[in-house]
Amino acid sequence: MHARNKPLDSTVDLDVLARQTPGFSGADLANLINEAAILAARANQKVIGMDELEEAIARVIAGPERKSRRISDKEKEIIAYHEVGHALVMKALPHTDPVHKVSIISRGMALGWTLSLPEEDKYLVSRDELMDQIAGIMGGRVAEEIVFNDITSGAENDIQRATQLARRMVTQWGMSDKLGTVTMGHKEELVFLGRDLGEQRNYSEEIAAVIDEEIRSIINHGYQTARTILTQQRGKMDAVVERLKIVETIDGKELDEILASEEPSAPAAAAGSSGAAS
Repeated sequence: MHARNKPLDSTVDLDVLARQTPGFSGADLANLINEAAILAARANQKVIGMDELEEAIARVIAGPERKSRRISDKEKEIIAYHEVGHALVMKALPHTDPVHKVSIISRGMALGWTLSLPEEDKYLVSRDELMDQIAGIMGGRVAEEIVFNDITSGAENDIQRATQLARRMVTQWGMSDKLGTVTMGHKEELVFLGRDLGEQRNYSEEIAAVIDEEIRSIINHGYQTARTILTQQRGKMDAVVERLKIVETIDGKELDEILASEEPSAPAAAAGSSGAAS
């Protein structure tokens, strides 16, 4: 509806764009189209193309490109392995959304980003989907460790997201094997404002220790899953990274082409090159 009166290129796929903008209001979508129109005008184009629309979405999701940010070749390589680690783990697991784009172009606070898109609207998330999602989140840190035998601060947001998901699995969604189908903690919220004020603990120190143990177990399971996948796909990971360092952004189609052209890596003993972080 918001694109009806705008000159769109024939290559524009509105279904793909819709999957990239879940939760956007009508006003958000209108602003998005206007931003894309401005980008097209700056490029002296008479129609709005898919590139302009996806750039407008990327600016909303991750912020504008930080062209002034100078990144060394070494850090660029680390960022590339980190993002490709996310992508390959997600592609290898059955309960994840398809990878749409992998980029090492710095935007906002992010040094790189990997975008996956759901194939349909979903309102429920299963335990298997959450476990695979956490493995994908940990894929960046795992890739750093496998390739460089070291880890960086670049996984800060990943660790935070994985911990939040695991905690909700254990304390809110009854997905803990040890604690069972119970809710732990009383959430304090202002419903009329839609704001969560935090959680009031209503359990003992012993239960708190079990909660922490279960959270660590879930995250460690995801870490080990990611490590197994990336160790087995080391050759493919290297090939994607080499291409990504050149073009800086790879879409899902090109990613599939690179992976299809690479022979599967042998299950090497490389998994023992360094221990998984605890």
